[in-house]
Amino acid sequence: MTNTTAPNRLVAHHDLIRQLNDLYDATAEWFETHWLQILIALGAGVLIFVGLHALKSFGNRLCGRDPRGTGWYTIFGRAITKTGNFFIIMTAAATVSGIGEPPQKLAQIIQFLFTIAAVFQSAIWAREIILGAIEHRTQASDYHGEALVNAMGLIRLFVTFIVFAIALVLVLGNLGVNVTGLVAGLGVGGIAIGLAAQSIFADLFAAIAIIFDRPFKKGDAITFDKSAGTVESIGMRSTRIRGTTGEARIIGNKKLLDQEIINNTQREMRRVIFTLGVVQTTPVSVMDQLPHLLKDIVEDHQGTFVRAGFVGFGVQSYDFELQFDSPSAALQDMFDLRHSIGLAIIQRLNDDGIALAYPTQTGLTAEEAGMIRPRRPRKLAESNETIAKPPSSGDRSAADQEGGA
Repeated sequence: MTNTTAPNRLVAHHDLIRQLNDLYDATAEWFETHWLQILIALGAGVLIFVGLHALKSFGNRLCGRDPRGTGWYTIFGRAITKTGNFFIIMTAAATVSGIGEPPQKLAQIIQFLFTIAAVFQSAIWAREIILGAIEHRTQASDYHGEALVNAMGLIRLFVTFIVFAIALVLVLGNLGVNVTGLVAGLGVGGIAIGLAAQSIFADLFAAIAIIFDRPFKKGDAITFDKSAGTVESIGMRSTRIRGTTGEARIIGNKKLLDQEIINNTQREMRRVIFTLGVVQTTPVSVMDQLPHLLKDIVEDHQGTFVRAGFVGFGVQSYDFELQFDSPSAALQDMFDLRHSIGLAIIQRLNDDGIALAYPTQTGLTAEEAGMIRPRRPRKLAESNETIAKPPSSGDRSAADQEGGA
């Protein structure tokens, strides 16, 4: 085994020396025969090098245009300033290599180094832009001081690993290395890590979704499931909500996003719905004027009238529905307006002698109930009187508007 290994090492050593000598001889001959083209290429390369450095300096000026330090000028400016000198040199060399007509082996070396520089430089640019975009969202005016900003260290590590893993695979692929096994290994490892920390990553990505989608922010009053409260903080794994009765509620970000969330802070108004059941002895002429009466009461109390009218036959009543909006989204304003209009309706109905239905029992004799002799049915009217439409706000939206505040 020793006798076989020693000659192989000796052959490899001699082969390396021979290749270096061939490269040296080819390069020396190239300098002797193409000195003018080399000087021209060198001058062009210097100009390209200086131009790229000027572009890099322009990135600093872009950062200076953004007073907040988190705008898109800063994001792209910071990415430009991350341009490395090795990439600039190799870009200049690869650009002017055609002018100098270098030997094939030297041209291959230049192209190989440029490929490595370009791939890893692209990874650096991508990382800076992605992280800058995330910071732009987390440090926006609505997200100052939130706990998610402190999670940027973990996000930075995750993004860096992803972009440089892709860059490494691309470089190895250009070198002719079979990367199938490496990609499969990274995939299996990623799946294993994902399964082991499934809940953690689910809450983390849900937190990022909250940042970008913005269903709510710190300070918003929200309603979810059967709970309601004000958002106090949005963390990497959970969101803390202060309940309306003072309790602190902590819920995982993923679980929170899986539910229907009502953002009360973003609503423009609150709708109130009253159902009034008048007794069945109320004349039709009185019921015809009832929606107009309700409309006047709402407008007298600075509410926004939506609609009012007959909605159904109750067991012991004829049911009417009134819908109106409070002028603001504040719960207290809606509560006060509902109280005032409700009492005003009761007062007006009492004054006009319109009775609201309540559970009653009526005793009938056998004759009144028709048990002694059948009564002849009344002759039906030959025509029906047309009743006017009740008042409304004119909203003809197809959206379901049966829900209240």
